[in-house]
Amino acid sequence: MECPNHEKNMKVCNCSYEPCSRKGICCECIAYHRRLGELPACYFPDDVERTYDRSIARFIACNK
Repeated sequence: MECPNHEKNMKVCNCSYEPCSRKGICCECIAYHRRLGELPACYFPDDVERTYDRSIARFIACNK
């Protein structure tokens, strides 16, 4: 099933990992990162997102 919001989501998706198959499909992205104990790119500023450190600890450090 295709995401009805894919085009809209892509306008705000800041994921810099080019081969990502979940870009713009937020429910799949969130589920994937949750399984890994991480947060998706959209939780991070662009400069932090590009480090690919999507850990919860990094999120907390960014928001102190």
